[in-house]
Amino acid sequence: MDIGGKADRAVVRDGLGVGVAVGLSGFAFGVTSAGSGLTLLQTCALSLLVFTGASQFALVGALAAGGGPFTAAAGALFLGVRNAFYGLRLSQLLALPRAVRPFAAQWVIDETAAVALAQPTRRAARLGFVVTGLTLYLLWNLTTLLGALGAEAIGDTDAWGLDAAGPAVFLALLAPMLKSGTERAVAGLAVLLGLGLLPVLPAGVPVLLAALAAPAVLWADGRRRGRGDAR
Repeated sequence: MDIGGKADRAVVRDGLGVGVAVGLSGFAFGVTSAGSGLTLLQTCALSLLVFTGASQFALVGALAAGGGPFTAAAGALFLGVRNAFYGLRLSQLLALPRAVRPFAAQWVIDETAAVALAQPTRRAARLGFVVTGLTLYLLWNLTTLLGALGAEAIGDTDAWGLDAAGPAVFLALLAPMLKSGTERAVAGLAVLLGLGLLPVLPAGVPVLLAALAAPAVLWADGRRRGRGDAR
């Protein structure tokens, strides 16, 4: 019985499944980006060089709402910081050769980290990381191009209601990650802050201030635990 071969096929299957499922969302990003005023070249460059869906959606969403480029970039940067923490963990797990690491860093995102960290061995983790990263990178960039071309072809994306595609996909990707009560509380408070401050602050700023939801919820949770321990 080829146990190793079956294990490899299972890792490849999981990597392909994640890559295809998420990679198709690049179409929504292409449409959203083109609708926010970015050119075809700018849209494709974002997917090729940035390649982190949440940050890309945050950037074009802020621009579409009228925010300045620096404010939009700051919001995207805040969302992208989490990938640095993934990188710290994956660098130990994958132990890739030094020459390969700069190229592998481009693929350090939620999906590749999830597949790699779920594997029992370093070999399986490397395989899962590569399959997921390659599949997702190729498909995300292809669908970004198709989405941007499609948006240019149909004209006004707002008239078709496609301006809601980006936020809808973003929420669909985020929802399954909210597994604990604390995570759901952070997400809920962030939504309240973002929507509540939207009418009174410049576009893009509410997104940045919504990041305060995380320390606020963690502080409240710490106080609650402290009171519980004191009883």
